[in-house]
Amino acid sequence: MSTNGERISRCGRYALDTVRFMEDIGVGWWGLVASLTMVVVTAGVSLGLRLGLHRDVIVATARAVGQLVLAGWALTLVLDETTSIIWAWLWVGAMVPFAAVSAMRREPRLPGLGWMTALGYLLGLGISLSTVFGFGVMPFEARTLVPVAGMVVGNSLRVVVVASTRLIDGILAGRHEIEAMLALGFGRRESVRRVVAEALRLSLRPQIETTRTVGMVFLPGLFTGLILAGVEPLDAAIAQAVLLFLILGSAALTGTVVVTLGVRRFLTSDLLLVLPEGSVD
Repeated sequence: MSTNGERISRCGRYALDTVRFMEDIGVGWWGLVASLTMVVVTAGVSLGLRLGLHRDVIVATARAVGQLVLAGWALTLVLDETTSIIWAWLWVGAMVPFAAVSAMRREPRLPGLGWMTALGYLLGLGISLSTVFGFGVMPFEARTLVPVAGMVVGNSLRVVVVASTRLIDGILAGRHEIEAMLALGFGRRESVRRVVAEALRLSLRPQIETTRTVGMVFLPGLFTGLILAGVEPLDAAIAQAVLLFLILGSAALTGTVVVTLGVRRFLTSDLLLVLPEGSVD
């Protein structure tokens, strides 16, 4: 068993090695410009195959650069030791409505998707942060609060978008089945159970596969970042596992809230099916 002195000495060596390593891999603005090569390749594929995605790729790239630079500048202020953690909480609070609006814009066919997404986030994110900080899994500091919340919300957003889209498509594809079951006297829950289950299943499958293949097929961001920062690989692996489980649970809760509340928007009180706006009757 290592003594305190040995652990302190080892931490000191890690810190020194980390500083040297980060100096060696400093990307800089030139590195950012060089990485745009793959963006050009992506746009070229879209143009060559007539996918119609080249404009979206360019806009997404420009937004990513602007938002990341802004986030980096803001985090420099928020994570300063003299800054109150209240600012970090305000940042986390702003994530919820921003993500809810993003989901609403991506799937406008589902009325009320914004507030349903926000409700799901409050539930999933609340439990996740309570678990992490309530049980002392991670230190309750701004440098952990903002990144953990951001990764949980960001990954849940993908689930929400897929779940809501699959829900709408499922209702349109299975409208006759739903109407027949309602006419035969089945209740609201039984009539749409298959559509709801399929939407949630398809939206969660990518995150489940990510959890299944982590460490074997790919090395995720937190794990890689901690390794680059000089953290022992086993400690980095445990931290990544914790985050993956939080993301999976929060995504499941958020997706469940969206599909269970969302499907009710298309069933009247007298059990009649109302098709989404813009659909062909």
